Amino acid sequence: MIKIAIDAMGGDFAPAAQVQGAVLALEKAKDFSVVLVGDEEKIRRELSGLKYDSSRVEIVHAPDVITNDDVPTKAVRTKRDSSTVVAFELLKEGRADALVSSGATGAVLTAAVLILGRIRGISRPALCPRIPNLRGTGTLLCDCGANLECKPVNLVHFAMMATAYAQAAYGMKSPKVGLLSNGTEDHKGDALHQESNALLRELSCIDYAGNVEGRDIMVGDVDIVVADGFTGNIALKSIEGCGKAISGIMKREFKKNLFSKLRAAIVYDVIKNIKKSADYETMGGAMFLGLKKAVVKAHGNSKPAGFAVCVGQAVDVVRGDMVGRIEKMLKIAQPEETAAPAEKAASGVSAPSEAAGPENEGGNA
Repeated sequence: MIKIAIDAMGGDFAPAAQVQGAVLALEKAKDFSVVLVGDEEKIRRELSGLKYDSSRVEIVHAPDVITNDDVPTKAVRTKRDSSTVVAFELLKEGRADALVSSGATGAVLTAAVLILGRIRGISRPALCPRIPNLRGTGTLLCDCGANLECKPVNLVHFAMMATAYAQAAYGMKSPKVGLLSNGTEDHKGDALHQESNALLRELSCIDYAGNVEGRDIMVGDVDIVVADGFTGNIALKSIEGCGKAISGIMKREFKKNLFSKLRAAIVYDVIKNIKKSADYETMGGAMFLGLKKAVVKAHGNSKPAGFAVCVGQAVDVVRGDMVGRIEKMLKIAQPEETAAPAEKAASGVSAPSEAAGPENEGGNA
């Protein structure tokens, strides 16, 4: 049976949201169990009011918590009894198949790299959230902030990993991939994007559509948009800001007077559906791709229903053998295109930093 480790103390509403979300997820599928990692007394208190199959729930005591105020690398190395560190240790030891956390992004990324480690041959892991789109299928954005400075080989790996993720989690046989740039023509973009575009066109294990623009993330026909972490994070935050702005404008206009309130009442169902389709809680968390096992970074203020979706994501990628798919792609692809920096010393490509710190967190993805 698949086993999912839950960082029960990470997040704004921990452990209530995490415990309740895990139980909700257990109700939806029967082929997995969970390990709730955190303060045992608090976890049991939350469980006491819920109905669940006790044979599918395990608790591992971890009294400490890594907060957003902690320096990620220092916290991971010194707070060995924190729920985040203990959960990753369980993953590393093979006592869990995947992990879900709403904890501090920097700490989760740091623990993932330092404790769990990367898939052999992957240059850098990447954060990959699912963005609402006009087609209703969602667009995967990889990377959204884990790697601020990238080499072409990193973007090639992002495309491969996101493809494997789309296949494993969402059943897409041949997801279409685009490279985020400032124009669709091949000559657009700086040297990084031009070289990456050329490499991606040569890659046989992905369905590459070429350069795409920022608007294509939500209204284009690609399933995956590849970006360096700096550009991807700006795109993600711009989308979030646009959503909040539109929501605010609609509220302002509908509350202007009695007649506008009546019009709002008439289209209430439409507004409700629009809000639901763009709600991050329904889209799940950001998958941290490139690690030896699946790690889902849930939103910091996830509610139980949203956290349950993230647990479901973790189960789906384990079922779909996402890590195995990435490893197969690395073998299929040409070695010179996909080798990690350490394996390409002669090419002059430098090794990446070991983990994202607070200065390059992937936001609340």
